[in-house]
Amino acid sequence: MSAQPEVCVDAGLVIIQVVTEPGSGSADRLFEHWAREGRTMIAPTFFEAEADSILRKKVALRSELTEEEAEGAFLDLRAIPIQPVSVFGQRRRAWNLGVEFGFPTVYDAVYLALADLRGCEFWTADTRLLNRVKDRLPFVRWLGDFLPTEEQPRVRDETTAED
Repeated sequence: MSAQPEVCVDAGLVIIQVVTEPGSGSADRLFEHWAREGRTMIAPTFFEAEADSILRKKVALRSELTEEEAEGAFLDLRAIPIQPVSVFGQRRRAWNLGVEFGFPTVYDAVYLALADLRGCEFWTADTRLLNRVKDRLPFVRWLGDFLPTEEQPRVRDETTAED
């Protein structure tokens, strides 16, 4: 993990943290890790509307949550300290990333642009997004790759003989 003070988070990752889904435990540990490190979570200014819309879809379109469950998740979501941020050049950078990666919309590109321009990691649970950009955007991180420090795999140095 880097020692950067900020980390950009996408709405899907945050939703996994407030709604029990595959990856929720990892998201909990990741958010706790950032809290211990004193990291500030940032997202584009439309983050709240996007996250709230995801919750509504889980109720109204997919029947994955009841109204009561969604209300609880909404309250939990509001308690997560995510700072909405917009920076100069973000819209142009997002447009260019959208063109470069062939995105049909710019929502994901806005997250990527924000992280790129702020010089921080962007964390997502979206494997399709990750697979699309990982080879060219090294600051993009995937929830499935997170291991708390105490769980990091040991790398064996092949150049050193073991006794």
